[in-house]
Order: sequence, then C-alpha cells, then structure tokens
Amino acid sequence: MGNTESVVVQKRLTRFRPEERPVIEGVFDRLQGGAGGPSGAPGKTPAGKTLTLEMLQSSMGSLAPDSMVRRIYQCMCSIDPGVAAPAASGKTSTPAASGVGREQLVIFLADTLRGTAEERAPLVLAMSQHGAGAAAVVTCEQVAEFLQDLISAVVQILDHRGRLQAWKPEKMGDGSLGVKLLAEQMCSELKPSDQGACDVSCLEDWIFRVSQVSLYLEMLVAEGLNVSLSSRLAPTLLPPCRETPWKELRCLLDLPVLMFLAPQLPDNYNAPWRLVFSTQLHGESFTRMVTGLTNCGPTLLLIKDTKGHVFGGFASHAWEVKPQFQGDSRCFLFTVFPRLRVYTATGYNQHFMYLNHSQQTMPNGLGMGGQHGYFGLWLDSEFGRGHSRARPKCTTYGSPQLSGEEDFTLDSMEVWAVGKPPEPEEGEEGQGKRSVLHMDPEVQAIMEMTGKTLHSQGFREPEEDQEQ
Repeated sequence: MGNTESVVVQKRLTRFRPEERPVIEGVFDRLQGGAGGPSGAPGKTPAGKTLTLEMLQSSMGSLAPDSMVRRIYQCMCSIDPGVAAPAASGKTSTPAASGVGREQLVIFLADTLRGTAEERAPLVLAMSQHGAGAAAVVTCEQVAEFLQDLISAVVQILDHRGRLQAWKPEKMGDGSLGVKLLAEQMCSELKPSDQGACDVSCLEDWIFRVSQVSLYLEMLVAEGLNVSLSSRLAPTLLPPCRETPWKELRCLLDLPVLMFLAPQLPDNYNAPWRLVFSTQLHGESFTRMVTGLTNCGPTLLLIKDTKGHVFGGFASHAWEVKPQFQGDSRCFLFTVFPRLRVYTATGYNQHFMYLNHSQQTMPNGLGMGGQHGYFGLWLDSEFGRGHSRARPKCTTYGSPQLSGEEDFTLDSMEVWAVGKPPEPEEGEEGQGKRSVLHMDPEVQAIMEMTGKTLHSQGFREPEEDQEQ
C-alpha cells in the first residue's frame, strides 16, 4: 500500500502484531492470484484493480453457502475507506459490479478479526441487507436469515477442517433445523424498536451481549479467507465425543444445538462427552437408566416426547439414589424444540435434582426443579411417563412447560456424561476380591428394587484390612 494508504487503514493495521501485518496486507493479492487474476507483492497491485465476487467465491466456496459469500462481498463493497464503515443513507461506497478495493478489504479484515462491537455492528447491518438494498435499519427476520447463513458456514468449516471431535453429523439430528433453532435463539436476544426495526445501535448492543456473533464471524473470515494469524487460536466449538456406538445410534443432538449447549456448562466441565444411556440402545428401563446415571459424574439428559418436543436438563453432580434433593445452582433445564432455550437457577429453592426408587412414602422417579408432584421435569420410575408442570413457571429454574403436554409420554431419551467421573474409592484396584454386587451396580439396583436384602454388604471387610 505504501504511502498512499489512508490514515484509517494505518490505524486498523496497528491492531495486529508486526509479524501479522504483512499477512493482512497480502490477502488482497493472494485472493486475486487464487482466482487467476494478477498477483504480486503487497502494495504493488496496479491501480484500479479490485476483487470480484468470483474471486471471493473461489476462496470461500467450499466453506460457506454462496448466499453468505455474497453477503460478505456486498458488505466489503459498502465500506467507505474514508470513514471505515459501510455507507449510510441507502448508498454503497462502491457499486458491487466495480469490485472490492484494497483498503476496503483491510478495513473489513481488521473490524471482523480485531474490531469492537461498535465497529462490527455496521458490518452485520450490511450483511443482513443481502438482496434488499442498503438501508439504515433491518428487521429481526433479516438478521435471522444472516445468522442462518453464518451458522451454516461455521458447521461447514468444522466439517471441512476435520474439527468435528468424533461427532458424526450423519448419525445425528437434522442439522438444517438446528441451524434455524440456533439462529432464532440468538435473534431472541435482540432489542428492536417498537416497530421491529434494528439499527446500528441495536446491533451493537446485541453483538456486545451475544458473544457467538463475533466468534462465528471471526471464524468464518479467518478460515474462509485463509488468514493465518500467530495470535489466533482456532476456537473449539464442539466438546470431544468418546465411547459412542454410532453404528446403532440416531442421536437426538445435532451440531448447531451442540454448539449452543456445550458453552452453557460450567467452565471446568471440559471432559469428553460419553453416551451412558439411550432408549434406542438400552431399551425403556428405569433401572438401566439409573445405572447409566450414577457413578459417571455430571450428566446431560435429553428427552423427546411423543408430541415432538425435545428438552432436558443438566445435572452438575453425580446422581445419587435417595429421597432428598441434591445438586447445586449450576444445574439448569433447557428446551431444544420447538425453541432453543436455557433456564438457570432462580435462587427460590434448592430443588435442583431428585432421584429415588423403591420407596413407599416418597415419589419414585427422576426430577429436576419444582416440588414433589409438581416438577419442572419429571420421569416416573414406571418408565415412559413424565410431567413438566409450570404455572406459570418452575420455581427452581424459572422454566415454562418443557413438554408438548403437561403430562407427557416418552418417545426417546439419551443421557450423556459430560464431566469427569468421580474418583474411584480407595483400594478399588483390588477388584478381584469384590463380589458380583460390587462389580455390577445394575444387579445391585435390581435386587434392591425387588426387595432383596444385600446380606454380603454387612460382612464385607474394609479394603485396607484385606490388603494387610
């Protein structure tokens, strides 16, 4: 660019490390060369040369929907290098047919990769106007369409770059539906005017509060335009998946829903996700579900009822079979379909988790939130039935009715272990000296449920005595 670059561009370049600036300046020439156009050293491109839509499609075509590429191109064309923002008042700085100039590209890269919410808001406004002409405001529906393209691009990048973390999209739920659900959830955080319009200030506030917007946009630009910066670490949007029998499974989750749920877990819950129960694999058995729930640490429950609603809860602690409430305020309830939402603890009470069976005086089943007989989420020990009662909201989590009907019938269920399992008890290495009851908790649970007395527990010697 030499001495001809504007002060605005020079200021934008200072956001990058010295070793990163040639990378940013070189993107323009690389994109031209990659599409068969002239290429050369940064700042040496002949005057008047611009980037065309075809050049951008050549770079990003395999990583983003064509509609998203066109949104980016339209946004770049709209940037006024003199003020470093898309032109207002219904006019674009450069007609789209004329292409994108070098300074426009540098400003776009700087604001998407290193910009503030204030600087990114005009870009999101311009990208949301795809095919609708430039204007000072957009509707929530236009923002949702932009988000659907953006989320679809992020999913394509994860797949194309081999960052699926052992998840299998072809064995999971409808990804296109998940894209719409996640876009709607993110849009629900918008605060439009009474007329339903979103201006730059509305979008700035939204981008500041909803971090995924900047995260996804930065990922698309960096990956799509192959901008390798030494200070940038590729975000891990999916948790690792382990020990999952994909051949026999059709998972209730899809990638966009997983991208939403995983960040809701506490920061230190970063262990691989493991499927520990599925009605599809293990049948409709409360005993088998209890076996999967216990002794595996924190879990995420997913339920689909016969009305098509998908919902569940996160349990922050390992489940214990006992007639008392357990867990803590890190637990939450959520819905996936028809809306993607999370409902966290209100502080009203501590009825976070409940798991019990074989009691005559206390409810037998699994519950989260509310109170006995009026849970936010309840699965009866006679597996297959449950309820979600909230009039108007669950006291523990502030959640509405999660299921299609207050009393629901289970269609399918999954339980994922999402944290580190509890540490083994001292002396557990000596498993050869243990009884079958100690080795198989399902057998123990069955015997307890049928009223059998576990006589051997009273005669079992402490592990430390056995080692002497």
